[in-house]
Amino acid sequence: MLNRMPLRMPADSGTWLRWPLILIMTAMLCACGFHLRSSANLPFKSLYMTFAPASPLGIELKRNILASGNTQVLKTAEGADAILEVLGETQEKVILTTNSSGRASEYMLYYRLTFRVTDGEKKELLPATLITLKRDISYNSSQELSKGAEEVLLYRDMRSDMVQQVLRRLAALKTARPTQPAQSTEPAAEIPATAPATAPVK
Repeated sequence: MLNRMPLRMPADSGTWLRWPLILIMTAMLCACGFHLRSSANLPFKSLYMTFAPASPLGIELKRNILASGNTQVLKTAEGADAILEVLGETQEKVILTTNSSGRASEYMLYYRLTFRVTDGEKKELLPATLITLKRDISYNSSQELSKGAEEVLLYRDMRSDMVQQVLRRLAALKTARPTQPAQSTEPAAEIPATAPATAPVK
């Protein structure tokens, strides 16, 4: 009779709990940046942005702009064709639903950016604009570690999405660039036609 080896679960049951976390992180990484993005094609040759030097959003946005090779990102506003002024950048986590015991079971993550764009002469090219992104995330106290990692990845995904949203708005400014002075629409003064000379009647 053949001896059958009993199938045993690993002594470390936590190993099985880590697999869902690994799968989630792999899927999120594929969704938040490991795919082709359209290159920035901005209507100005130089841009200055008022993001903090260590701002993850500012760093990623700058990297995307420089990758196009068409626009320089300056360290000062002097000589810039356009200035992107950051008016506000916030992240917020709001309880969406609760379970029967009154504990949060689902959250909504918000990422908001408010900015405006002016030209080198302080003329407004884009008025104050608010972009709001949101993602929902479930919560389970028994999976606190994996849910914390998922939240970080969701914010990273929103940041990449925010970069693309800003780039699209900047690219659309090509229709708002200063143009040549409009020609006068007033009709030209009419010059009375000269009647042809007629021979005197004899």
